[in-house]
Amino acid sequence: MKVHKIVSFSMILLTCAPWCIFSEERLLVNMNLVGNASALGAYCLDGSLPAYHLHRGFGAGARNWLLQFEGGGWCNDIQSCLVRAKTRRGSTRYMNKLEVFSGILSNNASLNPDLVLKAEHLYCAYVKQTSLLYFRGQRIWKAIIHDLLPKGLGNAKKALLSGCSAGGLASFLHCDNFSSYLPRNASVKCLSDAGFFLDERDISLKHTFRSFYEDLVSLQGVEQNLDKNCTSSLYNPNQCFFPQYALPFIRTPFFILNSAYDVFQFHNILVPTSADIHGHWNRCKLNPAACTTIQINILQEFRNDMLSALRLFYMYSRRGGMFINSCFAHCQSESQDTWLAANSPRVHNKTISEAVGDWLRPKLQVKLKINAKLVNIEKYFFQESLKNKDDTKYLPAGTDNCLST
Repeated sequence: MKVHKIVSFSMILLTCAPWCIFSEERLLVNMNLVGNASALGAYCLDGSLPAYHLHRGFGAGARNWLLQFEGGGWCNDIQSCLVRAKTRRGSTRYMNKLEVFSGILSNNASLNPDLVLKAEHLYCAYVKQTSLLYFRGQRIWKAIIHDLLPKGLGNAKKALLSGCSAGGLASFLHCDNFSSYLPRNASVKCLSDAGFFLDERDISLKHTFRSFYEDLVSLQGVEQNLDKNCTSSLYNPNQCFFPQYALPFIRTPFFILNSAYDVFQFHNILVPTSADIHGHWNRCKLNPAACTTIQINILQEFRNDMLSALRLFYMYSRRGGMFINSCFAHCQSESQDTWLAANSPRVHNKTISEAVGDWLRPKLQVKLKINAKLVNIEKYFFQESLKNKDDTKYLPAGTDNCLST
C-alpha cells in the first residue's frame, strides 16, 4: 500500500457532519449526497440525506480505498438528539460542503507515505424512528456502501476502514460487515483511533459511561446490529457496544491506536462531572502537571486497566497491530503533527504513520507495538514535570499534545 509519485488511495468521508483538520497543505474535498438513500430509508437525525466526501485515487492506487468514519460523540436521549439534529453532527444541512483531508487522509506522499485516501464520516444513528428524529445509522452505512460499490469499491484490491473517536468505535462495530461487501481476494483491514472506550467505573465507583451507552443502545435500537456471537456470550448484550467485548469476535485484521491516558476517557469515563461535583479534579483536567499524587495514581490505574483490556489481543492476535502511547490526547491519526512529523509521538522509535504502514505491508508483519517501558518512562516524565511547572516539554497543559517517550 505504499504510495509513490503516481500512487494514491481513493478517499471517502462518510458523514452527516463535517470534520475539520488543519495542516500546512490543505486538500479540499467536495461533499457528495447519497441520492438513493431515501429508497433505503437512510436519513440523518433531522431527515436530511446522508453524504460523504470522496477523493479518488489514481495510478497504481486507483483500486486502494480508505474509508474514514468521523468522530464527534453520540446522543443518548431525545433532548440531546434534538439538539444534535440541528448541528453538523446530525444533519447534512449544516455540514461543510468542502472538507479538509489531513494526516491519515493526506494525499501528500511526503506527509503520508503509506496511505493516500478516501474518507468516511457517519453520523445519523441506527434503526428506530420517533415523530421528530430518525435513527438510521445502519441504513446510512448500507446506503453509502452501495453507492460506492459501483464507483470502484466493489473492485477494490486493498481497503482500510478506519475512524477516530466515535468513528473509531464504529470501525470496531462495522469491520467484519465492511469486509463482507468486498471481493474475497481483496486485502481488507480495519483501524480504530481513540475508539477503544473502556467499560470502567468512574472515581465514584459508578458505571456512568456504561449507563450512557445502555441508554444510547436502547433509544437507537442498536442491539440488533451488534455482533451476535458477542451478544449471546454476555449476560448484558448491550456491553458488546464496548470494543473490549466486541474485539475477540472480529475476524478481519485490526489495528488499535489509542492513548493509555486518552483525554476524552479521562474527562468523561474516569472523572465525569457527575462524579466530581465539587470540582476537585478541575485543575488536573486542565493541566495534568497540576494533578495530585493521589490523582496520578488513579490515572495510572486507569492506564493499567486499558492495557489489561488489550492484553489478550496483544498476546494472541496474529494479524493485529497496536500503537498505545502516553499522550494526553484524543485522536492522533487525523492531525499531521501526531500522524507523521518531526516531533510526532513514537513507540520504539516508530511514528504512528510508520507503525501503521509496517502493519499494512503484508511482507513486513510487525509485532504489536506498545510502549513496554511505559510505567518507568511515564513516571519519570510525570514527576519531572511536576517538579518543573514551567517545563511543558514532556507534560504539556494542552490536551492535544503528548508526553515524549
